[in-house]
Amino acid sequence: MDLILYGNRESGHSYKVRLALTLMQAPHEYRPVDISLPREQRPAEFRRVSRFGEVPVLVDRSQVYVQSDAILLHLAQREHKLYGRDAVDHDQVREWLFWEANRIGISVPNLRFALRWLPDTPKDVLDWLRQRALADLGRLNDEFAKRQFLLGDFPTVADIACCGYLFWLDQAELDRDAWPNVSRWLSDISALPGWQHPYDLM
Repeated sequence: MDLILYGNRESGHSYKVRLALTLMQAPHEYRPVDISLPREQRPAEFRRVSRFGEVPVLVDRSQVYVQSDAILLHLAQREHKLYGRDAVDHDQVREWLFWEANRIGISVPNLRFALRWLPDTPKDVLDWLRQRALADLGRLNDEFAKRQFLLGDFPTVADIACCGYLFWLDQAELDRDAWPNVSRWLSDISALPGWQHPYDLM
């Protein structure tokens, strides 16, 4: 198998890579990693390829790719799918990937993680994460008032990156219905052939 993905079912960053592989119909092998284990106790094969000791990791023959958005960009270029139509679209995909990494890829995942697994998180930290998540979701809601997907009427890996954790909004104690345009966009992603919920796909 040319493509091997290491991931975890609670990792939205892992989910978005496997979702992209699935939507692209790219044959791959998925190897789950128990990230509740200390890093030194994780499988040796995973530690050999995981530069930062984190999931996801994609092995493409002899080349290793880490960081979910870098992996998504590699896959879009490799498969010539979910990348847009031309160089202008490609630039916009990269812009949204960088936005996701700095904004909603931080706020919602960390709020979810704190609420689910860190019960002693200080209230001011939770409040900061929640306000940041609200701002990020509001930004996306404004975008989807204008277009179906981030670049227009077609999905790209930018959409896959931004939606990664949003199918778990309830676990972050956020109500999807508060952002009707985001909710519609998530429904449109869910309707793509091959889509599965994170817990089913992972």
